[in-house]
Amino acid sequence: MKLIERKQYVNQLDTWKDKQVVKVITGLRRSGKSTLLTLFRRHLLSLGVEEGHIISVNFESIEAEPLKEYHALYQYVVDKMIDDGMYYIFLDEVQEAPQFEKTIDSLQLRPNADLYVTGSNAHLLSGEIATLLSGRYVELHILPLSIAEMVEATHLSPERCYNRYITSSALPYVLQLPTEESVRIYMQNIYQTVVLKDVMTRGNMGDADLLDRLVRYLADNIGNITSIKGIADGLKAGGRSLSPHTAENNVRLLTESYLFYRVPRFDARGKELLRTGQKYYLSDVGLRNMLLGLRSGDLGRLLENVVYLHLIRRGEKVMVGKVGAREVDFVRFSNGRTEYYQVALTVRDEATLDRELASLKALRDSHPKYLLTMDPDPEVNHDGIRQIYVLDWLCEQ
Repeated sequence: MKLIERKQYVNQLDTWKDKQVVKVITGLRRSGKSTLLTLFRRHLLSLGVEEGHIISVNFESIEAEPLKEYHALYQYVVDKMIDDGMYYIFLDEVQEAPQFEKTIDSLQLRPNADLYVTGSNAHLLSGEIATLLSGRYVELHILPLSIAEMVEATHLSPERCYNRYITSSALPYVLQLPTEESVRIYMQNIYQTVVLKDVMTRGNMGDADLLDRLVRYLADNIGNITSIKGIADGLKAGGRSLSPHTAENNVRLLTESYLFYRVPRFDARGKELLRTGQKYYLSDVGLRNMLLGLRSGDLGRLLENVVYLHLIRRGEKVMVGKVGAREVDFVRFSNGRTEYYQVALTVRDEATLDRELASLKALRDSHPKYLLTMDPDPEVNHDGIRQIYVLDWLCEQ
């Protein structure tokens, strides 16, 4: 199988190569974490690193079963470190090994150990490991393919790739599948793994139907301002009772598995984080199509979801903006710079254009402002607000 080059992520890992911090690679299952380690392995070899100086353990492989005990894992790695040269240690899906953090902490004490670990839930950065590695790790969060990566891998037009992105999936392996039916089965298997293994098991939950309804509710409300009470009330209206406390805990588990991202709201005038209301977006919009089907009335919110994923791809902070009674879809903060984004399916109608511009015009500062649409028109400047064809923007490197 041909590997899709993930140049952005390989470059980020290369930036931290040989630094005395643990590189923690997180992301949704099958988003490409293991492939990234393979690509980085190739990169290391191209730099002249010897094969024997790269030590890999994949905890999803049955061959790694004896190494899940942390003493055994430590000894296995140390036995392979036969000289003083730098060793690159890859521990893939490390959350499958109980007390793995003890092995990592001990290995990190060795000056010639450069550690890279992957995992499929935010538990990697919580609890004991965060205490042990405080200030000694960096997180690289990997997303499914971008539109630009999909174009490069398939040589299809941005328009066709976008259609595939929202109807099928942006998970890398999906590009290898020959039929819609095979994609559907693959996506169902991933969904079941995330929900049953990463959420239900870790949360000691016993009601799969209730969790499935919660996922579907959140997926059906991407881009809508949502509260925990509103989620509980929405499920109750659908015939299932769920307390706000339980709803909050279950939503937290879903975000920690990287199935959803929680996006807080920001008062762009008062320059403060709002305590109430937030939005949720899916890590892969193809999952939504698999769960709910594609409806024409949802295309605007799907576009909004795609834009959000592109905005966070570089690890920058993104929030939903509030300007008085109006809303700005996204506020991005990056290296002391603030940017505002409004997203619309089309603004060919003058009234729609005026409405979308109004929120951005209500911002009385000089920060960059963008209106992103699916209208394939040349860029237009509305008194400092740049209107851009969103597929051109998504394909920028």
